[in-house]
Amino acid sequence: RENAENAIQNEFGYSSKLSFKKYELSDSIKDSIEMRVKQGFYSDFVYTWVISVKDSITGFALLDNVKGKTMPITFLTMFDTGEKLVNASILKYREPIGGDVGRKYWLNQFLGKTAKSAFDDIDGISGATISVNSVTKGIQKLTLLLNGIKSDLITDE
Repeated sequence: RENAENAIQNEFGYSSKLSFKKYELSDSIKDSIEMRVKQGFYSDFVYTWVISVKDSITGFALLDNVKGKTMPITFLTMFDTGEKLVNASILKYREPIGGDVGRKYWLNQFLGKTAKSAFDDIDGISGATISVNSVTKGIQKLTLLLNGIKSDLITDE
């Protein structure tokens, strides 16, 4: 959590207020997103943050895991208030190969993506096919999830 919050504040500013919530996923939203993306959620919850400055919401962040070849990959997505992806980062990569998915040049392909975006234009990385597919689908899942739960996050704020 500390690494995630440092990354969020690095993106949104250290004067940002972060409201953390472990968000339990309902079966209906899980099933709907999993069917669309063709990848299951790693668990029944994701970690979420509402980011604000002076009582005004400036963004959202969601943290989740996806399965790599043998180990989970922990990643963080950050969105502006229009649900546009402004940052994606790999917080913990546990595999011996395929770590290039954590490089900014690759992750920058996701910038600007929303729930309405296609995710079929993401370039692969030689030797990291499993990681590329997992992380791409994972980011797409969180983009769709934010679209479905944003009002809950704001209400809880």
